[in-house]
Amino acid sequence: MKIGIFGGSFNPIHTGHIALARQLLTLAGLDEVWLMVSPQNPLKQGRNDLLDDQLRYQMARLALHGEEGIVACSYELHLPRPSYTWNTLQRLSKDYPHHQFTLLIGGDNWQLFPRWYKAEDILKNHNVIIYPRRGSEIDSSALPSSVSIVNTELLDISSTEIRQRILEGKDIRGMVPTPILPLVRKCYLNFS
Repeated sequence: MKIGIFGGSFNPIHTGHIALARQLLTLAGLDEVWLMVSPQNPLKQGRNDLLDDQLRYQMARLALHGEEGIVACSYELHLPRPSYTWNTLQRLSKDYPHHQFTLLIGGDNWQLFPRWYKAEDILKNHNVIIYPRRGSEIDSSALPSSVSIVNTELLDISSTEIRQRILEGKDIRGMVPTPILPLVRKCYLNFS
């Protein structure tokens, strides 16, 4: 199977993540997209706004219930930390030898990619698909052969904005899937 790894903190998962995963599934010709709930991005150390790993994973599972080809994945939560993508991809390839794993990242992450742990090894061993992010222009003529760009719709929803709206008592309907709306409100209001 061709599996796309779409990693993130999903703090919380929102409708933009899901819409993007649907587009990536189709445009990248994947069998499944695994939304890999990450414990802590090594390039974003020191964050204090990250909800408990298992709560974020449970929200993702509930949000994706009934989604064809899109799966909430807790695999990385059980690996040693810090959580490096190279280590995750190595372990996945060992545990699932019949799957082909493709890394799905935003243009903003591609700009930081040279700082990633074992970035060159990732490019030598895995395909990388970049999706556009506002303010992150990518020169497609300078991409390595294992990297391609898909033109997904730009979606202006962010987890940061959702958390802020909850703290301000503003409505978040439509920003997070309806089944997790009460849980998101409760968890992030009590977390602050």
